[in-house]
Amino acid sequence: MALEGCVASLRGSMQLLDSSINILVEGVNDFPRLSKVLQTTRHFELISEPDLQAAQSALLSEIRPEVENLLQRVNNYLDKLERREQALIAKCDLNDGRLGRDIPGESAFAPKSRSTQGKAGAEGGKTMSALQEMKYKQLKAKKQRLSYAVETLELQAKQRERQLRMSMAAPQSFYDE
Repeated sequence: MALEGCVASLRGSMQLLDSSINILVEGVNDFPRLSKVLQTTRHFELISEPDLQAAQSALLSEIRPEVENLLQRVNNYLDKLERREQALIAKCDLNDGRLGRDIPGESAFAPKSRSTQGKAGAEGGKTMSALQEMKYKQLKAKKQRLSYAVETLELQAKQRERQLRMSMAAPQSFYDE
């Protein structure tokens, strides 16, 4: 009889152990799904401030020379256009002088009034002779040519000054970095 009590107690313990195993299997059975559900995903990468500053300075050092190069090219092109504009204006003025036009927009082929003769007549009471009038026009054309030459030389001097300033400024900007 003592043995029957041990066997009954052993069977009760085994049933209790079986039910415990069944409960554990049911609990562990859902672990893969739970691990996936509870897994944290990083949506944003957090980095330290020194790393961020290092990345910014690297990007800046990479971009700055390109931007400075583009700005230099734009400035050179604008200077070139400005010089061309000045040259065209001077050329137009010279051509107006050669054609004998004092007033911009006045046609060289339009019949001229006797304004030069009227001026001379009002000043001294005499009219200019044809020879004097021709000399006057020649002197006026020569004056226009000389003023054009002076303007051209001034533009060249300004251009050389600008080039000198640019060549002097280039090494300074190199050392600034």
